[in-house]
Amino acid sequence: MSQDTQQVAQEAAYEPLRIRERFRPWSWVSTALILVVMAVLLQALLTNPNFQWDVVAKYFLSSSILKGLVHTLELTALSMLIGVSLGTLLAVMRGSRNTALSGASSAYIWFFRGTPLLVQLIFWYNLSSLYPSLVLGIPFTGIDFGSVVTNTVISPYTAALLGLGLNQAAYTAEIVRAGILSVPHGQLDAAASFGMTRGLTLRRVVLPQAMRVIIPPVGNETIGMLKTTSVVSVLAMPELLYSAQIIYARTYEIIPMLIVASLWYLLVTTVLTLIQMQIEKKYAVRGPAAEDGTFKQFVRRAWRTHASRTGTSLAKANMTGARP
Repeated sequence: MSQDTQQVAQEAAYEPLRIRERFRPWSWVSTALILVVMAVLLQALLTNPNFQWDVVAKYFLSSSILKGLVHTLELTALSMLIGVSLGTLLAVMRGSRNTALSGASSAYIWFFRGTPLLVQLIFWYNLSSLYPSLVLGIPFTGIDFGSVVTNTVISPYTAALLGLGLNQAAYTAEIVRAGILSVPHGQLDAAASFGMTRGLTLRRVVLPQAMRVIIPPVGNETIGMLKTTSVVSVLAMPELLYSAQIIYARTYEIIPMLIVASLWYLLVTTVLTLIQMQIEKKYAVRGPAAEDGTFKQFVRRAWRTHASRTGTSLAKANMTGARP
């Protein structure tokens, strides 16, 4: 055997093996079934005149719908602001060594998670039936600093904000508490060894590390809150769904108006999802575990793998005296 033949044989021996995936017929069958179902749904959406897509296009950007959308976004933002702020406070109280603080936090979470949101909304809206006026003063002393008629304070907007925000705080408290518990206890010991107070340790050590655990579920809660605001339509609050209901109560075009509201919910949910993904990337754990789904990371991993295989082949070729 000539030297050239030996070199070719050695190079072939070090060629990387080609991995061929096993043929999976069920994968093709399931893909075909999904495509068929999607085609059927698409045909049903496009060919059924009862959807009245012309009516959908007519009202999609109408002023009343856009005003309702603005109210929905306002309710979502303010309710989550109340929920996250109060929920964080409740989570800290829940982990306090003070029995009164931890007990009050547990009672709050128990009550607001144990009663339906719709009941809470109706209760706040009808608060004047229980308290015709709200009085600010010192209990059991007869000293009053002022009073106001309840109906002047509790409007449909205020009732919706109280119901959504206070209810959300109970769920956010458990999310924040889970994030705090995810921080290793050794971090607290290290902070204490530096003379840091419990409050400073919470702000500088615990909460920054807990954000990686807190942000994903809070993002999901925000998206859920966007859709939960539709419940306040029972209070005659002119948010997105109620604005659509006002229109179809006049025109009897129920399905097209529900489609308009649904499309806006889908659009805003998509935007919030993209924002959530960017925030999660910012707080993601650095390292191999964080290099998941981005195209940039995919290209980088592929290039590293290729370079590693090329370097290994060159090293083996040099060891055997073969040409790379």
